[in-house]
Amino acid sequence: MRVVFLGTPPTAVPSLEAILAAGHDVPLVVTRPDRPSGRSGALQPSAVKRAAAGRGLAVLQPESLRGPETAAAIARERADVLAIVAYGRKLPAAMLRAAPLGAVNLHFSLLPAYRGAAPVAWALARGETSTGVSTFLLDEGLDTGDLLEQVRLPIEPAEHAPALLARLAGVGAPALVRTLDALASGTARATPQDHGRATTAPLLRRDDGAFDAAWSARDLEGRVRGFDPWPGVWAQRQGSRLRITSARALDGTVITSAPGTVLAEGERICVACASGTVAEILAVQPEGRRAVSAREARNGRQLLPGDRLEPPRPAA
Repeated sequence: MRVVFLGTPPTAVPSLEAILAAGHDVPLVVTRPDRPSGRSGALQPSAVKRAAAGRGLAVLQPESLRGPETAAAIARERADVLAIVAYGRKLPAAMLRAAPLGAVNLHFSLLPAYRGAAPVAWALARGETSTGVSTFLLDEGLDTGDLLEQVRLPIEPAEHAPALLARLAGVGAPALVRTLDALASGTARATPQDHGRATTAPLLRRDDGAFDAAWSARDLEGRVRGFDPWPGVWAQRQGSRLRITSARALDGTVITSAPGTVLAEGERICVACASGTVAEILAVQPEGRRAVSAREARNGRQLLPGDRLEPPRPAA
């Protein structure tokens, strides 16, 4: 089967490689344009572009999918289907009809849960204990098309977004291949989503990681895990910004200290959270410095019992 592949970040690469390994023909790979990176601002190709170039595949990098040139370039390939994994832009309606079998998307949640740009981050932030992947037929809505396959995956305790995303990418790649094979053989069965059960996972904003005294300990732990590496969870401590890089809720611990108060619990450094809950702080990163354990931060007087964590001031 001829497959035009659209994707950009490292999490899309396993799917491209799996499609090729399954024997499908990929005449064209579409990915986002090279972007400046690092202090030098040198242009860097996407992970998918690097993978495609290594396989000798043709690559298209349009600034927009809405131009007639892009649609014409894809149409010339006479693809049977489009396969999309984290491309980073919504496909225009005309492109959904560019191949006879349609456009198949791999999404890193169990739809209709967590529709949107950041499903892994928000699943962790909201304390989910399991998630998964979905393949579905794209339509003109936001992740609203008919489902083709789903695979559930447990979330490991203390797992952060990068590790979970890598596991989902590994599970999603064979699921996408199975979906393409079923479409090719005519055995695929599309199932409408239950739109009444839909939840959203909007694009992350910097303010999503601003420490909030209204968070429970579970909220804090979830955001620390989900908003890694960006935007992170940042607090203000004695006039300086501090990132909490690792934390865990302490079940069964209830205190009366004001939320945001740093506490000493034996050898542990903790923070009082909303509703009397407590989170242990395992590691922090003072702005402009390396991450250290909470014990190192205490020894270095970067985080002390009695300190008060507050919402951070804007970064300089």
